[in-house]
Amino acid sequence: MQIAIIDLGTNTFNLLVTEVTGDNNYKILLESKYPAKLGKGGINKKVIMPDAFERGLKGIETHLKTLEDYNVESINCFATSAIRSSANGQDFVDAVKDKFNLDINVIRGDKEAELIFDGVKQVVPIGEEKVLIMDIGGGSTEFIIANKDGVIWKHSFNVGAARMLDLIKPSDPINACEIEYLNSYAEQELVLLFEEMKKHQIKTLLGSSGSFDTLAAMIAAEEHPHLDMSKLTNYEIDYNLYLRLHKRYLKSTVNERLKMKKMEPHRVEMMVLTSLFINFVIEKYKFDKIFQCAYALKEGAIYQILKNNK
Repeated sequence: MQIAIIDLGTNTFNLLVTEVTGDNNYKILLESKYPAKLGKGGINKKVIMPDAFERGLKGIETHLKTLEDYNVESINCFATSAIRSSANGQDFVDAVKDKFNLDINVIRGDKEAELIFDGVKQVVPIGEEKVLIMDIGGGSTEFIIANKDGVIWKHSFNVGAARMLDLIKPSDPINACEIEYLNSYAEQELVLLFEEMKKHQIKTLLGSSGSFDTLAAMIAAEEHPHLDMSKLTNYEIDYNLYLRLHKRYLKSTVNERLKMKKMEPHRVEMMVLTSLFINFVIEKYKFDKIFQCAYALKEGAIYQILKNNK
């Protein structure tokens, strides 16, 4: 049996096609991305702009076209920050139902965090030691504190790449005042995280999803040029190598970033801001280890679907 997951993120619509095996496990047949940029221009106004609305429908259409080559029995769609927080988010859900006969499950932030953890735990050996999981989306960022026994604390913050880009509209390259503004913005928005982190000794940061994937791919391209990142589900990020890349971002223009090895074109505008956000968290807690994890919400979704079908 084949099951598809479509994760309708604020920046990217992610497609996962899986084959369910006899032991009620799964193997991945395909992963595909569509840069819908659903939050562009409207994320902080709580509206999906007309051009973004059309890009979103095109993203669904593109993924459904891809699925024609597979024998998928069910398509499970999950929508996150852009759709749940927009005044016309339900209009988009209705349009997808009318045009494609697909039902979209609009999930709350705490459910999003739960699915992210269920994705990460499949490929990172989380033990007794507590870890902090950070997943930067376009509209929100999920932080999860967990160990092998499960989630200890989780929260979804309305701080995401598209929100930061829309709010700051950085110069090219970014300037010192804009960097200071982002840091003060993060300081204000993450108060609940800071309060919770005081209760725990956490030395490991696990970063899932797009920005961490891009960081890992770009560092590996320089340090391990023969490494096939598509075969890895996690990658340890050396902080000094990250810091070197981060400083390159800060000095670079959009056009210069486009030419960097393994830079994803649809992340080129946001990558400076997300790297600043990551660095803000790292500097605050001085983690001993930083890992990128390739599994996140969509893998957590298939995990839960199979667990509930047992």
